[in-house]
Amino acid sequence: MKRFFIVTNLVKDPQQKTTEYIASYLRQRGATANVLIRDAISKQQLYETGEKSPLLIPEQTDCILVLGGDGTLLQAARDTLRLNIPLLGVNLGTLGFLAEVEKSGIDEALDHLLADEYEVEERMLLSGIYQDGEKEKTAHALNDIVISRKGPLMVVPYAVKVNGQELAFYSADGIILSTPTGSTGYNLSAGGPIVSPSAQLMVITPICPHTMNTRSIVLSSSDEVEIMIADKKGDKDALAEAEVYFDGALIKSVRAGEGLLIRRSHRTVRLIRLNSISFLRTLHTKMGEA
Repeated sequence: MKRFFIVTNLVKDPQQKTTEYIASYLRQRGATANVLIRDAISKQQLYETGEKSPLLIPEQTDCILVLGGDGTLLQAARDTLRLNIPLLGVNLGTLGFLAEVEKSGIDEALDHLLADEYEVEERMLLSGIYQDGEKEKTAHALNDIVISRKGPLMVVPYAVKVNGQELAFYSADGIILSTPTGSTGYNLSAGGPIVSPSAQLMVITPICPHTMNTRSIVLSSSDEVEIMIADKKGDKDALAEAEVYFDGALIKSVRAGEGLLIRRSHRTVRLIRLNSISFLRTLHTKMGEA
């Protein structure tokens, strides 16, 4: 690898010392390194631009280095889908599962990249199909798609179908549909299972359901899931309303009778692996730090 693009989070690297160190290290060894400071573009703006790549990353780029935390890497992954360029995360935050490299291992990681000593993992994405006025739109998520209540503290009724068949009805704060990559995110906080990122599946986890059954449901990656907002029983004047988020970015509001269809995306995200440490070993370390 010789052509690098660095996306840095100014909140995590306020003086840009780590950013400048990495860029200088690469340039001194004959590589190119362009830098973009993430604070200039908000997460919401990135989602609204679709796949137009507002980061303006040259298509001949060999690797995108993402400095920050898991959130920064998720944004970069979403915004560079069409480019199919592998990403490597450098963790400048606290608890990070997506970032491959810790700050103490930057030199070694860069040496491996320059020597082409790495592997690339393909991570599955979810596609959410929804109506925006008269138009049907699609957005992608590497971690999760979340539908959660909007406004006052009241539960929302959700009707869930899988492949056209009724699966469950939840009165809950929300529903999380997670990828294996996202199983260690919001899904984990909501009591969902931890899944190896190499798995090919989806996980449905209710958020604070008003029921004794709070178990998650694991589905095949080939399944199609429809989540609809149902009418609030016994209260014709109270229309349930919720919000739809893709990897933490608000996409739209939905009301009773509305929802979205979720399936595996035809796209993938390519993440670079530099070491042979297993996911379970990483999980053990991260859980010890939590």
